[in-house]
Amino acid sequence: MKHSNLIRKIQIQCPLCGQVHEIEHRVRIVRTIIKEEETDYTENYYLCLNSDADENEFATGAMENQNLLNAHNAYRTKHQLLTSDEIVALRKAYGLSQVDLARLLGWGEATISRYESKAIQDEAYDNILRAIQENPLVALDYLQKNREKFTVKKSERIKQRIIAHLDEDGKEYLQRRSLESEYITYQTPCNENGFKLLDIDKVELMVSYFAKRINNLYKVKLMKLLWYADALFFKRYGNSISGLVYRHDTMGALPVGHYKLVGLENINKQIEEDYEYTKYHFLPNNKISESVLSSAEKQVLNTVIQKFVSFNAQEIVSYMHEETAYVKTADNEVIPFSLAREIREF
Repeated sequence: MKHSNLIRKIQIQCPLCGQVHEIEHRVRIVRTIIKEEETDYTENYYLCLNSDADENEFATGAMENQNLLNAHNAYRTKHQLLTSDEIVALRKAYGLSQVDLARLLGWGEATISRYESKAIQDEAYDNILRAIQENPLVALDYLQKNREKFTVKKSERIKQRIIAHLDEDGKEYLQRRSLESEYITYQTPCNENGFKLLDIDKVELMVSYFAKRINNLYKVKLMKLLWYADALFFKRYGNSISGLVYRHDTMGALPVGHYKLVGLENINKQIEEDYEYTKYHFLPNNKISESVLSSAEKQVLNTVIQKFVSFNAQEIVSYMHEETAYVKTADNEVIPFSLAREIREF
């Protein structure tokens, strides 16, 4: 008998000698061939001390399955592949069933079940599993790609479980990407974006710059301040500051993707509940440097602040309603920056 370690003793009816007595559950290191390669693994077996030495060992079906899994995991570890336990842990971390994870990755529905039990994944499949293990954003990409394989409700639940694993950098990246997706049709400088591609860093800086110098800054007023800053800069220099695209709204100019804009990680805000309304109170972010703004950009921002610092939301909306850029556009229509040339000078 090869060297082995005793795990426990149990009393059962022994299938070897036919008697009810105490047998030993033991483990040992043995060698087998997997994919034409010798591999050492931990083998479980039972030992009957009442039987002859040549016929005193046996294993149950469950033990044999575990031994096979141990052998495959030893091979995986040797070749730096995820073990079956690590695949199970990855799946459970995202709250996924075996079928869910297979669907998420666009694989056959039985694939993950096989990897968690008997089959050994090849390197290409392992790289994909490791990618979603190490970076939840990759998992989100796969969810987006294969979302039709889930119900809307289930897809959203999976999405939220994945997002919960993102660190701050990952959440910021996701929020930025979400806003950028709103500007997929504005990938070249044009009249609609003020001949400037979306610059999220500048958007965050503009919001912080305004919030630092205007008390009690809320969403309605902020959206108009952004438009006035971009419009005035365009009038003076031929392009906007932020690259935001604005639409004609009942309350004046409103940036495309404004709900995603206010959710950006670097835009500081307090969310306040006012009866049935949610109010966003914007605050400065001292972690981002205003030095990124040019002197011309600061000058325009200061001019806008000086003009509207004492305006309340309704007053700035009414003022905006009289702008040619607003009068000459229809509801929900993009406000072209060419009309900013007719903005009233401050």
